[in-house]
Amino acid sequence: MESKEMVVPSVQILERFREIRRRSEEICAPLEIEDYVVQPVVDVSPPKWHLGHSTWFFETFILQPHKEGYEVFDPQYNFVFNSYYETIGARVIRTDRGNLSRPSVADVYRYRNYVDAQMAEFLETHVPDAGLASLLELGLNHEQQHQELLMTDIKYILGHNPLFPAYQKEASATGHPKPEGRMLTFSEGLYEIGFSGEGFCFDNELGRHTVYLNNFGISEDTVTNGEYLEFIEAGGYMDFRYWHSDGWSWVNQKNVRSPLYWHHIDGQWMAYGLNGLQKIDPDKAVCHVSFYEASAFAAWKGMRLPTEQEWEVASPFISWGERWEWTNSAYLAYPGFKKEAGAVGEYNGKFMINQMVLRGASEATPPGHSRPTYRNFFQPDLQWQFSGIRLAQ
Repeated sequence: MESKEMVVPSVQILERFREIRRRSEEICAPLEIEDYVVQPVVDVSPPKWHLGHSTWFFETFILQPHKEGYEVFDPQYNFVFNSYYETIGARVIRTDRGNLSRPSVADVYRYRNYVDAQMAEFLETHVPDAGLASLLELGLNHEQQHQELLMTDIKYILGHNPLFPAYQKEASATGHPKPEGRMLTFSEGLYEIGFSGEGFCFDNELGRHTVYLNNFGISEDTVTNGEYLEFIEAGGYMDFRYWHSDGWSWVNQKNVRSPLYWHHIDGQWMAYGLNGLQKIDPDKAVCHVSFYEASAFAAWKGMRLPTEQEWEVASPFISWGERWEWTNSAYLAYPGFKKEAGAVGEYNGKFMINQMVLRGASEATPPGHSRPTYRNFFQPDLQWQFSGIRLAQ
């Protein structure tokens, strides 16, 4: 993350800390106790684990090294809730998070309450210097990342329950017809990308640099369900010509024939959403597609996916934020990228291999947690994120 040579008043940090911590518990409020422990696949973590892990972050990186006389809530929790930080020590392997019937959900909430009280006491009696304030801000943004993961994982858990239970009962918003095929054009030339200015960013958004882009066009809007349905009905999943080699193997090995959560029932396409199983709205942006599917759809349309550089340059002129948007860019370091020392340095750099960049934000992204320079990244076969498609040429 980027460090700022300034000190933020503790009262402001504490207020923000409480607000973000409360939001994580609000996301889990509609769940039944049984929902907290389920792990259907390796990429999905149980909601209970997210609540514990985000708490562990503050205990491990803030309280233990900085609060005099701090006593950890439970010495075993470092093993249970460490995610991937090799510097911190051994941990439960990711596939076993769903086997953690203990600690109980009640234990995890007690853990959160304990750490929250200790953090409040610490911030009420200490003024963080610039370095500690930056670390606190990283912890808050880390929790917001897990709030989005909570939404994606809860949807996967409930969406793979044979009863398709609704997470919420409110009526879902309907899509609105979009101008078809409107492309914005940009001239070749030199452009600046990357984070600059005040405020928080992750280290993978630094440093700002110049790129040369050829003439390109980019769609003003993302692809809709109706447009994607045309691809399905045209046999797009059956025609190798549109797929990368790895994507074609994935389609056939996994027998993929539609976006995640789509079901063809009695001759009609249905999709599971947070309001339960409903008919597909053709005007809503398509969601839960892999990079392989996004790229194949673009090829079928005679177009391509934008690069992340093109996306960022175009971002002030396009409508974004409803879906994370696959780009045709591998997740790599920007020029001059340096990992920070210690465990915090494991946050982003170690994942710069075998992943593709997504840009924008989604309906699951917490307020205030999106910006044009944000670089999300996932493996190309994953569908479970709120991911969609924007076309370029």
